[in-house]
Amino acid sequence: MIAKGHAAGSQQADRSGAAPILVVDDDAKIVTLVRTYLEREGLSVVTATDGRAALEAIREKRPRLVVLDVMLPELDGLALLRIVREDSDVPILILSARGSAQDRVYGISEGADDYLAKPFSPAELVVRVKAILRRTTGASRPVRPSRGVLTLSDLTIDLDRYGVLRGGHPIPLTPVEFRLLAALVEADGRVLSRELLLNALYGQSEGEALDRTIDVHIGRLREKLGDGADRPRYIATVRGAGYRSVKEATG
Repeated sequence: MIAKGHAAGSQQADRSGAAPILVVDDDAKIVTLVRTYLEREGLSVVTATDGRAALEAIREKRPRLVVLDVMLPELDGLALLRIVREDSDVPILILSARGSAQDRVYGISEGADDYLAKPFSPAELVVRVKAILRRTTGASRPVRPSRGVLTLSDLTIDLDRYGVLRGGHPIPLTPVEFRLLAALVEADGRVLSRELLLNALYGQSEGEALDRTIDVHIGRLREKLGDGADRPRYIATVRGAGYRSVKEATG
């Protein structure tokens, strides 16, 4: 049972029959606005107005995407994000009045997939939500007609199942980390600039997305892969240019 009655659902079903989108904000007007715009796109929406109710909704409803405010009662949004990232890669879009570059980078570093500052355009929010869903829904990945499997040293990257194995053992990556790794491996050793990587991740290379965001993702990805910047096994830094995959393991 959702705590204190702060979580609610929508009666409108997703036309695709997919899991709902969870909208978390303690401002009822924003919740209603976001829900209305998403439901116009045929998306099912459930809502929560505090962090603890949101955590329970994530565990019970298994949403396919979370739109998350940062300043929440009971449990703030960043604390919730850290808890969720311990065992889930559900895409999370932060929607926050804290819109500085430092705030956006910090949100991404904690595991968010995208960050939109308040006040926001509801139309832009819909575009970002749909972009995330396209990137994380197998039926909607438009990059190549045939994806298949990539390999790099002892890494196996299944592009259709969004899975990564290292030496046969699964490595849990967020959707953003997976796309970043796949882009680097697909480049087959060519250097990819931060601008190109930002475009691959977010469909844009400036504005809300920041160059520093790529460095944060690379750091988290290296940590999960057991890689290091000084003696890279999988991802090498090309100073002043960007990043590339390491075609041959160095140890």
